[in-house]
Amino acid sequence: MKTYLVTGCAGMIGWRVTELLISNGVNVVGIDDLNHAYDNRIKLWRLSQLRKHPEFEFYENDITQLDQLDTVFNKKTSSNSFEGLIHLAARAGVRQSILDPRDYYSVNLNGTLNMLELCKDLNIGKFVLASTSSIYGDGTSLLSSDNRLSEDLRTDSPISPYAASKKAAEVCAYTFHHLYGIDVSVLRYFTVYGPAGRPDMSLFRFVQKIFEGWPITVYGDGTQSRDFTYVDDIARGTIASLKQLGFETMNLGSGIPIVLLDAIKTIESVIGKKAEIINEPAHPTDVKETWADNSKARETLEWTPEVSFEDGIKSLVDWYEKNQNWARELKSVS
Repeated sequence: MKTYLVTGCAGMIGWRVTELLISNGVNVVGIDDLNHAYDNRIKLWRLSQLRKHPEFEFYENDITQLDQLDTVFNKKTSSNSFEGLIHLAARAGVRQSILDPRDYYSVNLNGTLNMLELCKDLNIGKFVLASTSSIYGDGTSLLSSDNRLSEDLRTDSPISPYAASKKAAEVCAYTFHHLYGIDVSVLRYFTVYGPAGRPDMSLFRFVQKIFEGWPITVYGDGTQSRDFTYVDDIARGTIASLKQLGFETMNLGSGIPIVLLDAIKTIESVIGKKAEIINEPAHPTDVKETWADNSKARETLEWTPEVSFEDGIKSLVDWYEKNQNWARELKSVS
């Protein structure tokens, strides 16, 4: 049976990628350091779901510590190697990266370098790198005629340490592809949401606070839009990218931008409560719009996003309601 390594397996995307891989009949070795970048209880919940599967093996390791990683790889490769490595572990979040840029570079660049080194040394031929739409910057001077962000746009003007660190990781992955022939898929994710999501992300916060009757904060006037993409669509695209492609960079996004105030209205409708909105000034790292041109992923991966925004919100609200007794306590920063 094939075995894949998934870093960041206790993250929202890592959890769903691992679940879907196992449902496809493969074994998964997961790595996560279970850090406290956001409330750790939700990571432990996701991990508890994965541990129900006998096909899943977990190691609590830090990807920036090469000696820890050597232990995991040596145990596994003594019997058989990994079919591929899906690298999802990262420090995520634009605003937090301004407060702690060194940690973002350490994890997102040096951690990626460590994983690529291990791929090279152990002849693991496939590497999938989770990247981000944030590397497109504000996009105002680069947008195509219909405002979609496509992979051929310049990405040399990131406006946050998070975006810069992920761009650096992309460049590092290309170098290892060029030098050592590692097959690499770089996936630029667009605003991922869904059940058991990150509590620092806007949609999770909105669901939590509207459900509980607490006020929500909107930065700016609320007319900004995001290409919200459901986590299972992201997971399917990630798994589809495991095929041999050489080196390819692809957007994974729904292709349907949603205005923030409209997103709030959808949540209000699903929950059946009105939101109390507090407006705060826009942040310097905020962009007006993200809109994925996902045509390359559709063609290359034969992948299509399937979950509508309303259905995705219903799944998120349903998860929250079932786990309300502890989910109501989740904080955006641990």
